[in-house]
Amino acid sequence: MKVHEAAREAAPDSVLDSVVIGAGQAGLAASYFLRQRGIDHLVLDANPGPGGAWQHRWSSLSMGDVHGVADLPASTAPAGSDRAANLVVPDYFDGYERWHHLPVVRPVRVVRVESEGDLLVVRAGDREWRTRTLVNATGTWTRPFVPHYPGIASFAGEQLHTVGYPGAEHFRGRRVLVVGGGASAVQLIGELAPVTDTLWVTRRPPVWRDADFDSAAGLAAVTAVEERVRQGLPPASVVSVTGLALRPQEQEAARLGAYERRLPMFERIAPDGVRWADGRFEHADAILWATGFRPAVEHLAPLGLRSPHGGIALVPVPGNVQGATTAVRDPRVQLVGYGPSASTVGASRAGRQAALAVSRHLGAIAA
Repeated sequence: MKVHEAAREAAPDSVLDSVVIGAGQAGLAASYFLRQRGIDHLVLDANPGPGGAWQHRWSSLSMGDVHGVADLPASTAPAGSDRAANLVVPDYFDGYERWHHLPVVRPVRVVRVESEGDLLVVRAGDREWRTRTLVNATGTWTRPFVPHYPGIASFAGEQLHTVGYPGAEHFRGRRVLVVGGGASAVQLIGELAPVTDTLWVTRRPPVWRDADFDSAAGLAAVTAVEERVRQGLPPASVVSVTGLALRPQEQEAARLGAYERRLPMFERIAPDGVRWADGRFEHADAILWATGFRPAVEHLAPLGLRSPHGGIALVPVPGNVQGATTAVRDPRVQLVGYGPSASTVGASRAGRQAALAVSRHLGAIAA
């Protein structure tokens, strides 16, 4: 059990003011703002070291390839470079934790959060922490989504999700079917098309971003995601409403026509490829599922936070679409990096709002 030098183990009968679950961008931002407010808390992180999900990204993903790493509060994020993001960002997070003396304890895999009177009990194996409030910052990386299609188990080639992508060289000389209509699919095709025979399949036609896309359009897109969360619907990805764009590193794949050969979703999977309802068949040596993620919130199930629509409704914050963090069904619980704040920029902003909401809740129960 590694305990950050600024952290301490809570005594068995002690009660914390807050527990943060997850030490990615959102969790570190929340911890920073909680510490600023003098709120007694711990950050429980399931990873073996600093870096959140970034430490698990594929090695060919450089800082010049990432879609952006926002600044953590009172800090400046690393600039774009040829260095691997799975090394640079963990180093950045590690230095941030140390500089700000954030109370991170790892590895701690939280499996269950329960309500016990006025308190919340956070359980990890045979260990537990009691707390007055909770900030959930577990993101999505640990819950990759692969849709089920008939014959999926019969495929004789290799199947991988984005989380297990080993780099383009692994697929050199093979025919790779990339499934998914989001930014990850576009990025992976950009790497693969110059060294493989690549075929792109999406459920819906991709929506390409207009050249004049600006901050106002971005705000409108995030607002659309926030509206879904407000209604208690499962959150959609921000890119699903912002649209897609090709970056310089994807121009070679575009020149090769990789994005123009897109096909609609197949009906079933065969041992050596995929088949459509009209009888069309395409051979594939590998299927790469760039089909996104689901929020990692299963450990919160005992709290009954989900609405009848399947999502966790959050209390809206007027004038701040990325500031919705408080669970409608339990104001002790804040969710950061969820829904409209599921980006590095949104996560830091939500961390500030979550700390404010925690402070207000603690003030209310002390009054």
